[in-house]
Parts: sequence; C-alpha cells; structure tokens
Amino acid sequence: MSLSIAMDGPVGAGKSSIADAVAKRLGILHLDTGAMYRAVGVMALREKIAEDEQEVSRKVQDWKVDVRYVTGDDGEGRQHTFICGEDVTAYLREEATGKAASKVATYPAVRRAMVETQQRLAAEQDMLLDGRDIGTRVLPSATVKIYLTASDEVRARRRLLQLQEQNPGENVCFETVLEDLRKRDEPDMNRETDPLRQAEDAILVDSSFLTFDETVETILRHVSEKRAQA
Repeated sequence: MSLSIAMDGPVGAGKSSIADAVAKRLGILHLDTGAMYRAVGVMALREKIAEDEQEVSRKVQDWKVDVRYVTGDDGEGRQHTFICGEDVTAYLREEATGKAASKVATYPAVRRAMVETQQRLAAEQDMLLDGRDIGTRVLPSATVKIYLTASDEVRARRRLLQLQEQNPGENVCFETVLEDLRKRDEPDMNRETDPLRQAEDAILVDSSFLTFDETVETILRHVSEKRAQA
C-alpha cells in the first residue's frame, strides 16, 4: 500500500526539519513545498515584481520549478529546488525571500502551478509533503494528515535562534521576530485561495512543550496507528 503524509502548519512550527526526520525514519522522500514558493519568491524579487500579482501570475507559467534530491558528502539525499534551471536552494532561507514567498503564495495562479507540480511528484512515489495546504488541497486523500503547530512565542523563539545561527553577531530582537511571524501568519490563514487551516481529519500535534525527538516520535506513532487501521 502506498504511503502519503500531509503535514501542514504555520511558519516557525519546525515542519521542514521535523518532516525530514520523519521521512528518513520511514524511508520515504520529503518534499518541502514551501521551498517551491520561496523559489518563485526569489524570481519575483529579482524582477522586482513581488507586489504585482498580474505580472507574477503571467510569468509563473514560464518559471518552471523543479525539485531534485542531491546526495551530499555525508551520503544523505537532500532536496534542492530549481527554478528556470538554476539551483536557488542557497537563497531560500533569506528573510527577504520568505516575505516575498508569503506574498506570491497568495496569488491563485502561483498556487495552481505549484499544486499541480506537487501532486505530480506525490503520485510517483511514497512521500511526505509539508506546507500550508497539503491536507486540504494538495493531498486531500493522504494516508496520514498532521497539523503541526506551537504557540506564537515558542515559534518566535525558535525562529530567533535560527536567525542567530545564520547571522552570528547580528542583533535580532525577539519582539521584532514575533511581530514578523504574526504578520506572516495573517496572509497564510486569511488568503482567499487555499488558506492555512487544519483539515478535519488531520491530527493536531502541538510541539510547544515537546523536544524535537519527542515531536518526531509522536508523529511516527500516529503514522503507525493510521497504517494499522488501513
């Protein structure tokens, strides 16, 4: 029986790293769908059109987004995201890219293009997909649906640590990170097209008081129980 896992949740919930660990334990691939929107954000920033829905919607048809799994020196395969043939993985976690991605992800034409690609990839093999609308839009019939979240403050603290690791020595204010996180939540949860929400049949996992390993084990337990019921 094929296995498809949909993992949704807000920014800063740790979806990418948790999804990586869960997929590795299960021996399946992990598709970070947020990286695909960030790739579109990279192009929109370069062309200075991130705020122009009409232009982005027109050009996204020609901005082919592709995902490949590249094996590193440690033997681990990791997702690399390409757009127009260029590997833009190195730019995806920049703050400006994240903000542009949040903007372009509200455009229906962008979402349609990304969803089509995601569904095609998921149909080809067992896979875990994480994002904002996986259980509700991309994989409505997924074997297991997880909604991963944490409190605003916990998500902001985690994001702050990530920023400090990426930019050592830079003075980053917790209140600023918290405010920015809430601003990014707003368009995700209130956009007209495929807003972020917990699917009715998704399992809620609140990691506010869980360690990384505890969160992974909790999700693996739910996956095991769901597969046993199938």
